[in-house]
Amino acid sequence: MKTSMEEKPFPAWSWSVEQCLKEYGVKLEKGLSTYEVEKRHERYGWNELAKEKGKPLWQLVLEQFDDMLVKILLVAAFISFILAYLHGGESGESGFEAYVEPLVIMLILVLNAIVGVWQENNAEKALEALKELQCESGKVLRDGYLVPDLPARELVPGDIVELHVGDKVPADMRVATLKTSTLRVEQSSLTGEAMPVLKGTNPIFMDDCELQAKENMVFAGTTVVNGSCVCIVVTTGMNTEIGKIQKQIHDASMEDSDTPLKKKLDEFGGRLTTAIGIVCLVVWVINYKNFLSWEVVDGRPSNIKFSFEKCTYYFKIAVALAVAAIPEGLPAVITTCLALGTRKMAQKNAIVRKLPSVETLGCTTVICSDKTGTLTTNQMSVTEFFTLGGKTTASRVIHVEGTTYDPKDGGIVDWTCYNMDANLQAMAEICAICNDAGIHFDGRLFRATGLPTEAALKVLVEKMGVPDSKARNKIRDTQAASSYLIDCNTVKLGCCEWWTRRSKRVATLEFDRIRKSMSVIVREQSGQNRLLVKGAVESLLERSSFVQLADGSLVPIDEQCRESLFSRLLEMSSKGLRCLGLAYKDDLGEFSDYYAENHPAHKKLLDPACYSSIESDLVFVGVVGLRDPPREEVHRAIEDCNEAGIRVMVITGDNKSTAEAICREIKLFSKDEDLTGQSLTGKEFMSLSPSEQVKILLRPGGKVFSRAEPKHKQEIVRLLKEMGEIVAMTGDGVNDAPALKLADIGIAMGITGTEVAKEASDMVLADDNFSTIVSAVAEGRSIYNNMKAFIRYMISSNVGEVISIFLTAALGIPECMIPVQLLWVNLVTDGPPATALGFNPADSDIMLKPPRKSDDSLISSWVLFRYLVIGSYVGIATVGIFVLWYTQASFLGINLANDGHTIIEFSQLRNWGECHSWSNFTASPFTVGGDRLITFSNPCDYFSVGKVKAMTLSLSVLVAIEMFNSLNALSEENSLYEMPPWRNPWLLVAMTISLGLHCLILYTPLLAEVFAVVPLSLKEWFVVILVSAPVVLIDEILKFVVRKSRRRPITKVKEA
Repeated sequence: MKTSMEEKPFPAWSWSVEQCLKEYGVKLEKGLSTYEVEKRHERYGWNELAKEKGKPLWQLVLEQFDDMLVKILLVAAFISFILAYLHGGESGESGFEAYVEPLVIMLILVLNAIVGVWQENNAEKALEALKELQCESGKVLRDGYLVPDLPARELVPGDIVELHVGDKVPADMRVATLKTSTLRVEQSSLTGEAMPVLKGTNPIFMDDCELQAKENMVFAGTTVVNGSCVCIVVTTGMNTEIGKIQKQIHDASMEDSDTPLKKKLDEFGGRLTTAIGIVCLVVWVINYKNFLSWEVVDGRPSNIKFSFEKCTYYFKIAVALAVAAIPEGLPAVITTCLALGTRKMAQKNAIVRKLPSVETLGCTTVICSDKTGTLTTNQMSVTEFFTLGGKTTASRVIHVEGTTYDPKDGGIVDWTCYNMDANLQAMAEICAICNDAGIHFDGRLFRATGLPTEAALKVLVEKMGVPDSKARNKIRDTQAASSYLIDCNTVKLGCCEWWTRRSKRVATLEFDRIRKSMSVIVREQSGQNRLLVKGAVESLLERSSFVQLADGSLVPIDEQCRESLFSRLLEMSSKGLRCLGLAYKDDLGEFSDYYAENHPAHKKLLDPACYSSIESDLVFVGVVGLRDPPREEVHRAIEDCNEAGIRVMVITGDNKSTAEAICREIKLFSKDEDLTGQSLTGKEFMSLSPSEQVKILLRPGGKVFSRAEPKHKQEIVRLLKEMGEIVAMTGDGVNDAPALKLADIGIAMGITGTEVAKEASDMVLADDNFSTIVSAVAEGRSIYNNMKAFIRYMISSNVGEVISIFLTAALGIPECMIPVQLLWVNLVTDGPPATALGFNPADSDIMLKPPRKSDDSLISSWVLFRYLVIGSYVGIATVGIFVLWYTQASFLGINLANDGHTIIEFSQLRNWGECHSWSNFTASPFTVGGDRLITFSNPCDYFSVGKVKAMTLSLSVLVAIEMFNSLNALSEENSLYEMPPWRNPWLLVAMTISLGLHCLILYTPLLAEVFAVVPLSLKEWFVVILVSAPVVLIDEILKFVVRKSRRRPITKVKEA
């Protein structure tokens, strides 16, 4: 053997069988020796797919912390933990309260990491599903003996394997000899071909040819549906086509890119980090005199004093700033909103497997769709047939409705032929008896057993009925009764059975490539034998001497008649139909009394070379046109995509003419559109230069790529992604899995899809319907808009918190909120309204707008200005009420000092750190919650222990403003008059829950102690509402400015 075999498998398809046997040093009748097998095992390894090592758990956990916002929170938790420890050491306390803040931050981060790890672990199951496709065992010739069930993993290149009907192919193999006249293999899951493929032994003289053209090769994971053969194993394990697909899936998973939303949030995190750094620095610069002082003597600083206590205080402010600036609740709210979105989509038959995909769907710009099973039903059906009428030039074209194997799906258009004429009877008889297929119901779908074309012919017979009215009524009653039977899986084909009872089948002349037809000899009720034939129309017409007219008379075929039949055939073929000719013969000569294998003429039936002479002088009956029809709803879905600015590209393994015909039918292309540059085979596209490829993909309108292999699909998806497109890829076969994995959104078929495709996908269509993708895109757009609303809402809240902390630091007053309170607001009270904003109703014109660009900013400069204005008001209101409580006895006629607290000057509040140097300063005790008295052993404690009521008012104002602000977030531009709160009742429920939770910490003593708050009186609540409500008015004014600036151009359009 040559060593080159190990480096690169030789093109076995282009070599003769003898050359292949010589290459592997093996004899067809003996197989490999045990010694040779051992040597080859060492060289090639086992015939199994490689087990990829997954990421270890510790690495997955660490990756969850590789995020800027998370890192800031980690630093904040670390600093607050040290401060809590130092504070406890100084004061001799070791209470739990001091550690609440760092513990809560750590809890958030741990929960976030758990969710992230869980999602990653669920993502990589596609490779496991591939292994299920592998064959368990095979019939292998070793040392001259046939091993009936050798484990498939033990196969090596050069092994001789026998395949029979129903066998799963265990490795990529070269067909050596056929044991039957034909061999058909179902390989649609690997190549995308709608029909089982006919295999042979002749070499194909092309060193580099596509999978579909390798007609002398069978591939691992495919299934034999007809015939049996002997093969030579060529490649095993990871070198097989299915092994290459595994490698492509693995490579594609390595290229997983972040979703558009994740990119935006990461970008926002980076900017936020910079902003926090600057604000912290400014706070320190403003207040450096409070913890650092010195005197200048002889131009040099001396007597430098540093206050560690004050320094740690400003450290705490820096921590509070970090906590305030980061919307900690955002990951939880996004996850909740996406999860709710997946429930909505599941109701519309779109099952989302990966949560971020919901948002990515909203900005999809290109849908790359498979044809077979996605745009079409993947079920062959007869759409029209024709027979001759009263004369040879007059043909009758009859159209058939229905797109599935269900005999009750559709019927024959304007069918009045219950008393069928001779031609229609002959056609029904041939379709019913010259046929080995069956139909069964698997609980969801009617499926074919045997060849799809033959199953479609049986369905046609059921739609035609039978000529005997009495039998027809009996069949109808039997079918009605069968629908109530427990065993509904077996489909009763009453009309086909009626024909088979009338004409007993006595012999079969199997299909072969030379004559392109198949026939059966049947014994008619009259006792005469008849030959029933079906096959390629051109081949049958060559061997036909007569045509049958509607009245049953036979007329010799003349040139005019032949031309008429060929023009009709051309017309049907141009529609993408697969045409089958039907014929019969009554004068069978020596076979006219054939009955069994012991008949003298039987030996001729054993030699396929005699079949052409038996099938000569035929009577031509008619032509049947079949196809894998497009789904009814696809046409409308394509229109919706055009309106929504989404381009559709069809990538299929099927042949070019069929793909183009289907694409014209679903209106991806118009009827007479020139498809130059719009329709290419995978090979043609890959042979172009990169610039030409990009040029073709950029060209507007639909595209169709036929005869596409997995690598072609992957390359097209990769190119589109590099061009900045957000790509959704649909598919159902193993061959689609790598591209599904690589696409931004991989969409698998739920009914006809393989497990491999489902596991590689982000979304599964429960109904295999292309139009479901379009409604899922609409849902994705709606969810994104709602997410944008609540992200802006949460960020505007955080801007307000940052400004309030900045103001306290800039003014030098005591901090009006502590980090644990800010955490409570960000996580708990902001959470429910933000989640409820995810239920905002979708805009009616959501699918009339073009897809948003993936680089569109989450927060535009105008929105940022708006939220800076709102944030400034939040900051002023929260700090303002804090200052108000200390410095004013009343506000708008409401008495604030009736609790007995001491009113001081604003200047005193600003210089509270100098309290110990003030002479005659006293602070009166005051009551909170009606009966609790706050007292001070040191008057200066009035600014630390005594600020508990002022802090509670600040926190309550912040919570109330957030509630009003959530009403502002209902719409980006529309006022509350146009978009009233009851349009989203969930928001009103959420506001009630948030206020209820806030009251819970105020009025529950244990929680009030943890969060350093006290109960408020009714008057104080009234002040809180008065201070908070103006935020609605401010945002309404800003929305009005936006509407006014946009109204002018709209008026001009209307005038035009």
